[in-house]
Amino acid sequence: MGPPARRVGGPFVLLVDSTARFAGGAAGMGYREVAVEEIREVLRLWLGLAVGLPSPGLRTIAAHAGVDRKTVRRYVQAAQAAGLVHGAGADALTDELIGRIVTAVRPVRPNGHGQAWEQLAGFTDQIRTWVAGDGDQKPLTLTKIHILLARQGCQVPYRTLVRFATEQCGYRRTTSSVRVDDCAPGAECQLDFGYLGLLDDPASGKRRKVHALVITAVYSRHTFVWLTHSQTLDAVITGCQAAWEFFDGVFAVIIPDNMKPSVAQADAVNPRLSRGWLDYAAHARFVTDTARVRTPQDKPRVERTIQYVQKNFWAGETFTDLDHAQQAARTWCAHTAGMRVHGTTATQPAVVFAAEEHRHLLPVPQQPYDVPVFKQVKVHKDFHACVGKALYSLPETWIGTTVDVRADSETVKFYHRGELIKQHPRQGAGGRSTDPADYPADLGAYATRNITAQLQQCERYGPHIGLYAARIVDDPRPWSRMRAVYALIGLVSTYGAAPVDAACQSALALDVIAVTKIRSMLERGTETTSPALPRAAGHAPTRFTRDPSEFAAATAALTLIPGTKEN
Repeated sequence: MGPPARRVGGPFVLLVDSTARFAGGAAGMGYREVAVEEIREVLRLWLGLAVGLPSPGLRTIAAHAGVDRKTVRRYVQAAQAAGLVHGAGADALTDELIGRIVTAVRPVRPNGHGQAWEQLAGFTDQIRTWVAGDGDQKPLTLTKIHILLARQGCQVPYRTLVRFATEQCGYRRTTSSVRVDDCAPGAECQLDFGYLGLLDDPASGKRRKVHALVITAVYSRHTFVWLTHSQTLDAVITGCQAAWEFFDGVFAVIIPDNMKPSVAQADAVNPRLSRGWLDYAAHARFVTDTARVRTPQDKPRVERTIQYVQKNFWAGETFTDLDHAQQAARTWCAHTAGMRVHGTTATQPAVVFAAEEHRHLLPVPQQPYDVPVFKQVKVHKDFHACVGKALYSLPETWIGTTVDVRADSETVKFYHRGELIKQHPRQGAGGRSTDPADYPADLGAYATRNITAQLQQCERYGPHIGLYAARIVDDPRPWSRMRAVYALIGLVSTYGAAPVDAACQSALALDVIAVTKIRSMLERGTETTSPALPRAAGHAPTRFTRDPSEFAAATAALTLIPGTKEN
């Protein structure tokens, strides 16, 4: 039984299937055009030419022909009017007869459209302005346009308005899709991320998002899937490395989406790729041809494959962790996705890849790629720049300058406008790599606590200066006395080496080890004068000096009285 008919102020309308063709009726309503074969079948059944079904009623004919009962009545009445009678044979159903019946039943539609369409044609400019907007007036919805047209006396079905606005007024205008020929074997692969779902992460104890990096060969449609919790440059490169091992080769051209790890600035003609992606492309020797922004048509092979991965591989599966899921994904790529019969090519992707594409791939690089970190850092006043929570020294010239850094697991390289200006071995977090040559000559030894270098510098100024410096650092903690040695070197810069050496000689003679005493001698100019020794008290007369005889007391003689004893 066909779909039921309904009547809304016009001819009968059948619901439309996917093969239906629309047209306006006499009153502007859309309906499904009954095919010529269906009309012939209706009349054949009415004539009783079907075996075992003599002279059926209109309801029975409608059920067998797949059309509405009222439609059957209209075509039977038109056939009778054209001269067809019961008892006629199959020869009576000629093309000419069918043509006269169709002309009599179907309304006249100028230019393939009905009266409602023709009525809207007079409002084309107005509808186009409403759809696009005009100055400060924003575009109107078709619902509002339908109301405004009704106010002006244009009463048309809403669906007819939608079709008219789409075809004639630029409403939801879509561009045509062009099927581009496939590339040569091994020439291109397309790359994109797709979200799969949540998965337990034993390291963090939480459920984390899982993304699939899908790489699809354009020619063979062979696919590799790499699962990751993040979409960083490290994750993309790690996935590509695994893909090259899976394919046993590298494709000449990679077509990625405009993902941040690979594309620093998107552009349809001249995109700017990230430094990390360019460095990896040079290592693997492929070329990058990015897709345009919001243009999935530029990478349709991988776009469709992502849906296949989501529904066929991930949906309904249970994985313990990311490693378990990755092992399952590799097996799925090789045996399920690779061995299925592809809907477009009607071939097995893995078989086509092995037979026609594998030999055209570039060789996989022998040296593993050490994923670097690219960033910009500023050289601070302490002659160091911070990279990965570690400090690296640079010459004084670059203080306050922002430089480019490339840091891998072995080395850290600093660049300025493309020129390598410094290189250090990579340090762990909290570490430091300092080159004493980066400091000025008078600061290097102090900054690095190089006592030997300071003593050698003092010896070059003079033998007594060197001996005096050695006496200064003669301490259980010699590095704590380095400031005093640095102050002694500063006196050489101020007063010259000869006066300082003479002062040190005089101080050593008296065993006086204090840089402040050396500074005092130089300030008073007494470095070459013998120091006055301390004098005893009373060496020279003073105001209150007395002669020693004045302090002598006379001794009286003692006379013993008879009868007494001496005590």
